[in-house]
Formats: sequence, structure tokens, C-alpha cells
Amino acid sequence: MSNNTAHILDHKHISPTPMRQLVLDTLLNKKSALSINDIEKMLYPADRITIYRTLKTFEQKGLIHQVEDGSGSLKYALCQDSCDDNAHHDVHVHFSCKACKETFCLPKNQIPKISLPQGYQPEEISLTVKGVCKDCQITMQ
Repeated sequence: MSNNTAHILDHKHISPTPMRQLVLDTLLNKKSALSINDIEKMLYPADRITIYRTLKTFEQKGLIHQVEDGSGSLKYALCQDSCDDNAHHDVHVHFSCKACKETFCLPKNQIPKISLPQGYQPEEISLTVKGVCKDCQITMQ
């Protein structure tokens, strides 16, 4: 386990099991959001249930957030440091590339405040922009 991984797990009060270390390293080394299937393939022959439990622990502790990009497969990405086990403050735009099928967090692009009618209580806000990422645009030329 790298010092960075150890620091991150410690900072989020997550005990460093071997699977947690592997899953975190996988997420840290990938620039796009990953589905459980993606992680399972990368960590084969790891147990799917253990990966799922690890992702749920990471999500509960504010280490990762879910990304629904319209692909039908829930993906996971690392949160910003401000997220914790009390709340996710990571409300930003995601970009889903139609060419490579990868989904990227765009944390500098915050979702604008939305005014809802009286009596409506938002629980989640999600904004995914679909198009072609910069790497795919280069290969298409």
C-alpha cells in the first residue's frame, strides 16, 4: 500500500484491508469513473461481493460518489476532500464520452443552484453532459 493510499484511508477513518487498498489504488490510477464490472475485471479473480461491500464502505465514508451517466451501469469516482460520512458535498458536472464510453468528473464545473417550487425537497442532483472527450476527438481527426 502506498503512503498516499494509507493516508487517504486513515483520513476517512477506513481500516486498510487488502481489498480496500486494491480498490482504492484502482480508483486512484484511473482518470474516469468505474463500474463494479470494470473494477471486477481489473482485479480478477477478486470476489464481486467483497468489491461491492468495499465500494459501499467508501461511499458511506465520503471517499467515493456514485455517477449515473445514463449507460445503465452505476459508476463510482473519488470524492473531493470536503465529503465525509455525514454528507457528500461533491455536486459537480460529469462528462460521458459517446466514443470511449468513459465518464469523467468535472469538479471545477459546479451544478448551478436550482430553485424548486415550495414543498419540493431535493435529495440528489446530477448533471451529465454527453459528447466526445478530448482524447477521442484527437484520435478521430
